[in-house]
Amino acid sequence: MGSKPADAAGSRQQQQVKEESSMADVYNHELTPLQKHAAFFDRNRDGVIYPSETYQGLRAIGCGVVVSAAGAVFINGLLAPKTVPANVKPPAFKFPIYVKTIQQGKHGSDTDVYDTNGRFVPEKFEEIFKKHAHTRPDALTSKELGEMLKANRDPKDFKGRVGAFGEWRLLYALCKDKEGFLHKETVKAVYDGSVFEKLEQEKKESKEFAKKK
Repeated sequence: MGSKPADAAGSRQQQQVKEESSMADVYNHELTPLQKHAAFFDRNRDGVIYPSETYQGLRAIGCGVVVSAAGAVFINGLLAPKTVPANVKPPAFKFPIYVKTIQQGKHGSDTDVYDTNGRFVPEKFEEIFKKHAHTRPDALTSKELGEMLKANRDPKDFKGRVGAFGEWRLLYALCKDKEGFLHKETVKAVYDGSVFEKLEQEKKESKEFAKKK
């Protein structure tokens, strides 16, 4: 006969496998734009994003080791507790983000381009450029980006302010053109995650080109 502690441990492990399997079901349906955005970082497509996967995703789009490590700690630390689905007990100290319920992790001090269900709101997206794109109607400068972040800031929401600042400044660093403009089509591609796939492909091509030299 097996011991009760061993039986309990086995039962917990089976339950965790079952929960992770059900989380992967999210990919059997049409994803919301916010789910698509998050899914890039779900490197094994099991519906759950662990800090190691966030790190891998950030590295894949061109972030350095330090930024990727810090980003993984902050992103999973901030979002993991918020995205736990009802009736799911997450593994202790692993900080998983759940793609299925990623809309629960929506933070304050943002643009509201995602609604509460994670859907894209075109009017809010256009509002970014109508309000803050002063130099060019289809792009933002670093200064204009700062203006937008300041306008969206909620004084009572420190984590949301830090999250918004980190997301947008990282996007600007990775995607600005040679003249320092962050283009409208690039920003739009952030909201469904397609910009991440583009950055990853560009990094792969750059590596392959460097090998051929």
